[in-house]
Amino acid sequence: MLQSWGIRATLALALAAISAVIGLVVGASVESTAIALVGAIGAVLTAIGTARETDRPSADAPPTAPAAPPIAEIFAAIHEPVLLVVDKRVAMANAAAFALLGKHIAGEDIRLAIRHPAAAERLVAPLLSNGEDAIHLAGLGTRDQRWEMRVRDIAPGQRMVHLVDRTGAYAADRIRVDFVANASHELRTPLASILGFIETLREEAGEDAVTRDRFLKVMFDEATRMRRLVDDLMSLSRIEAEKYREPDQQVDLALLIEEVRAEIAAASNGRGSDLVTQIGDIPPIRGDRAQLSQLLHNIVGNAMKYGRDGTPVTIGLRQDDGAMLRLWVADEGEGIAPEHLPRLTERFYRIDSGRSRAIGGTGLGLSIVKHIVERHRGRMDIASTPGRGTVVTIMLPAMPMSSNRNTIATNAP
Repeated sequence: MLQSWGIRATLALALAAISAVIGLVVGASVESTAIALVGAIGAVLTAIGTARETDRPSADAPPTAPAAPPIAEIFAAIHEPVLLVVDKRVAMANAAAFALLGKHIAGEDIRLAIRHPAAAERLVAPLLSNGEDAIHLAGLGTRDQRWEMRVRDIAPGQRMVHLVDRTGAYAADRIRVDFVANASHELRTPLASILGFIETLREEAGEDAVTRDRFLKVMFDEATRMRRLVDDLMSLSRIEAEKYREPDQQVDLALLIEEVRAEIAAASNGRGSDLVTQIGDIPPIRGDRAQLSQLLHNIVGNAMKYGRDGTPVTIGLRQDDGAMLRLWVADEGEGIAPEHLPRLTERFYRIDSGRSRAIGGTGLGLSIVKHIVERHRGRMDIASTPGRGTVVTIMLPAMPMSSNRNTIATNAP
């Protein structure tokens, strides 16, 4: 079909030719008629060019919006479960929805597709003008999963159902709640003991020197336990605050191990000879010296506490595959049952609470170790065999050799 400017140009040319013929009929000269015809044709051609320029999109004009993609493509691009419901049946669902609810949901009643008591009424009941608040579904998919369901009307008889995975946020909330509850309990127990002894000493028991000394020792031990717990809480808080800031000090881990071994041996009441080191010729690492010292004190201290008297506690260090250093601490204690291993790095988790408190444990030692390892971009593994002992292995990245030479050259006198 001709464009509008083409139709107008054709009509103008026809009128110019007709005018020329009439001029000849009425007696005009051929020359004047030809000049008039040429001028008319020129005017028509100029008009055609102007019309084309006018119809052509301007460079400054906004680009034409592309056609909207089909709704199936939009659904496929969403990584969370999304369903289109038409007349209360599932008309469309993306891959995430099929993975969560199953392939059979296509064409099924939405209340059967999402089988959850809290969801049934919301899925079919009339919504408010702007949609209703999201509802939370516990146990959809697996028992531990938590989902947030949002329902919106998009056309008469059509709804979109959007499921958002909140499992991670729920787990984080539970960790915070449990942490506050456990910390409160751990502080309240020694505090209650101290207050009870103070009240007793204020009465007649304070007059007996032997009783007073015994009570004061218990109070001192409980206060020391509280201080140790507060120190660990503050340490854990600092490590978590620095979690995403990579350490930048050069640390001679072999030398640090020898220092920690000497400190623990001196405070081990005769068990210092049980500490054995197996240290290879390894390069320095990039790390935080104070935190690595704390890591060693925690894992070697645990091995000494739970290992049997007279059995060795081995601290080993060697280089693996060039890029990683392997640090391990092995004891020959009672070992740990397999069901406890995954939870050992949880805050305040104890296998035997009474024994842990009796030997001065706060329940935070391995949690602190885990966070220090994560900050140093390393990995930790705990292996244990009941009756034979436990091995804690930590992999830490070694400094590249070029970086070592540059650092040594910079620090050289």
